[in-house]
Amino acid sequence: MTEPLRGVADIRGFFRTNRTPIYFVSPTAFNLLGIDRWVREFKFVNYFDSFGGSHPNVFVPEERPYREFESIEEINNYLLEHKEVRDLVGDDGGLALFVFFDEETEELAKELGLKMAMPPAALRHRLDSKIVTTQLGNEAGVPSVPNRLGHAATYAELLELATGLGTDLVVQTPYGDSGKTTYFIRSEDDWDDELAGEELKVMKRINCRAVAVEAVLTRHGTVVGPVMRDLTGYPELTPYRGGWCGNDIFSEALSPEHRERARVLTQQLGERLAGEGYRGFFEVDYLVDLDTGELYLGELNPRLSGVTSMTNVTAGAYAEIPLFLLHLIEFLDVPYEIDVDAINERWGRTDSVDEWSQLIIKETRPEVELLTAAPRTGLWRLGADGHVQFSGGGNDWHGIHDDCEGFYLQVLGEGDYRYPGADLGLLVSRCRMQDDSNQLTDRARQWIGAIREQFTGVPLQPAEASERPRDALAFKTAT
Repeated sequence: MTEPLRGVADIRGFFRTNRTPIYFVSPTAFNLLGIDRWVREFKFVNYFDSFGGSHPNVFVPEERPYREFESIEEINNYLLEHKEVRDLVGDDGGLALFVFFDEETEELAKELGLKMAMPPAALRHRLDSKIVTTQLGNEAGVPSVPNRLGHAATYAELLELATGLGTDLVVQTPYGDSGKTTYFIRSEDDWDDELAGEELKVMKRINCRAVAVEAVLTRHGTVVGPVMRDLTGYPELTPYRGGWCGNDIFSEALSPEHRERARVLTQQLGERLAGEGYRGFFEVDYLVDLDTGELYLGELNPRLSGVTSMTNVTAGAYAEIPLFLLHLIEFLDVPYEIDVDAINERWGRTDSVDEWSQLIIKETRPEVELLTAAPRTGLWRLGADGHVQFSGGGNDWHGIHDDCEGFYLQVLGEGDYRYPGADLGLLVSRCRMQDDSNQLTDRARQWIGAIREQFTGVPLQPAEASERPRDALAFKTAT
């Protein structure tokens, strides 16, 4: 019998000499960018080439004829069916990783001889429901903002459902991302008929601060990563009022008491998820009630997420181990032993948290344009005059040193269409982008304006816009 890997150092060494091919299949490399520094034989299989062919571990098929896509799952399934991807995988097998996937994805991976390094799609989909999250949280002793669950076909029925919560409400449907299915309702004018017929989570609106924390549910228990503040709903970044648009990691993202409380609640939620047969990565959003000091469960993402990129780059990850490696080893036939309590204690120290931020830059204007120029992927430097200059290519953001440096990852480039809500790109830097009053910092506004200045486009007439290639709407999302 193979001797188990004992502790973090052994696991780190194992992945440095890993021989199992591992493929991250996704529209872009964003979520796990830089993990190939830690894991040998790691490949990104993407549809959109943010790097123009320069990244040695990013594979993008050369033949990509026009194709309509309705979701990220469809893009991933297309990639798994692609001859060039099948030639890449060959008969060697390996592990397959995704952010979003479905039952068809699982079948296609199986055809390729790839083992899914993810919980089953049906389980992930069920747990992804905001309604199920609330119910599981209640069972685990992880409280949510005061809420009611039910249906409402009219505003009057909504008020009846919300009895005891007041009239300033936040309403969510079970599925949706980046604020697209979060509704803020104060009067009948805010009611949206799309809510009729949906199962609803109706919450009392609170004065809150949103934070995120990622964790890995392992066979030895739940390991909890750093806490980071969410950036939400800034009109400079997203057209969605409740839309997630970035994160800040810094040592005082939460008070010591709230940070410890978040760790305990996340472990409790992990234990409850284990009872559902779940294992691996998950992300939890918490809401701090600034009036009462209560810490509430916001949402659960039972998967890799848009903040995984940040979790893997902190000082704690370099001193300890990227949490993602604990996810990977759960799905490899390798025995290992870790002291979960000791790891959590080390991750919980403020000296394991340095300062990082990311901005998710979406198109906020109502026009549709064909892009004639766009900022390229790589390192950019922000000058004293508020303008940026490209300072060289790069494969990830791990080498950024100060707040005048940023790594931009292109999503939309020259020849693509930008349209309301489209992801233009992502910027990572080493500074806070949001202050304690939940306002963008001056530095954040400089970065946003300077990056947007790099885009130029040709407006489409209404008739042209309605007939533009559907591929322009192909969920070019990094999250």
